[in-house]
Amino acid sequence: MTLDTILTELKAERDRLNQAIAALEGATAVRRGRKKARNTGKPRRRQMSAAARRRISEAKRKWWAERRKKTKGA
Repeated sequence: MTLDTILTELKAERDRLNQAIAALEGATAVRRGRKKARNTGKPRRRQMSAAARRRISEAKRKWWAERRKKTKGA
């Protein structure tokens, strides 16, 4: 191998390493927390199905009914 080919290979390896470092630095800059809606700057609202809302509502009604029974009985 000549000196020129060694230098060429080392420069190519350096470029690959720089790209890998840049990719890793970009991966560590990922934000944590809730994602924002596109172009609005506001957090995205989570969607709940009507059936899930109904289940929660019924469970809460039952919970409140039990609470009322406990307070009247005490």
